[in-house]
Amino acid sequence: MRLGVAGPVGTGKSSLIATLCQALSGELRLGVITNDIYTDEDARFLKSAGVLDPERIRPVETGACPHTAIRDDVTANLLAAEDLEADFGPLDLVVIESGGDNLTATFSPALVDAQLFVLDVAGGGDVVRKGGPGIARADLLVINKTDLGEHVGVDVERMAREGREARAGSPVVALSRHDAASIRMLTGWVRETLARYRTGDHTPVDPGPMAPHFHAGQDGHLHTHADGPTHSHDHAPAEAGQDA
Repeated sequence: MRLGVAGPVGTGKSSLIATLCQALSGELRLGVITNDIYTDEDARFLKSAGVLDPERIRPVETGACPHTAIRDDVTANLLAAEDLEADFGPLDLVVIESGGDNLTATFSPALVDAQLFVLDVAGGGDVVRKGGPGIARADLLVINKTDLGEHVGVDVERMAREGREARAGSPVVALSRHDAASIRMLTGWVRETLARYRTGDHTPVDPGPMAPHFHAGQDGHLHTHADGPTHSHDHAPAEAGQDA
């Protein structure tokens, strides 16, 4: 199974993957692919952490916005995954880390079988309310670095609750790498998803380019974006001389 890990810059994607590798490498055959624009820094971080055989960690330099290589043209990542499988297969799980991107970045289902989206409390408690396809529709939302909440004035419980509300009950894990219980929740979700994948009960779902959202204003109406889903907007009245 290929598992995508996406989220903005600095949310702790690499440290989350290190935590997963440390917890699961004794029971699962793992590989990791990292994406950076111009460097292999994330791969070097994971190799230096000693959580996995360094040869099982492969960097991809995207040379463009990170979402390009995880959604628009996934060839480089697919080739890296095939190389890992050829060298170390059969593998149970290949974790593919996106380069840090914005709230709209999601993986193509042609690349990954499941994906999680990572936010962190240091980014602000309101970020989960800002929405986006990863927040709303990724297989799992991870609210990371919960141990920093008290230091940055963020109500972690409220942030997690708002995450569950934004996801209509789909799973949310509030994670700290210093909290064993939260790590067990994360690894438990990975094991369960892998088990469903093996039995054919898990289907890759495309989170889509845009999540449903509303703008403040008057009566809402359905509006269709190019290459995006139909959804409802509330638009403010147009100024004089502007098109409504």
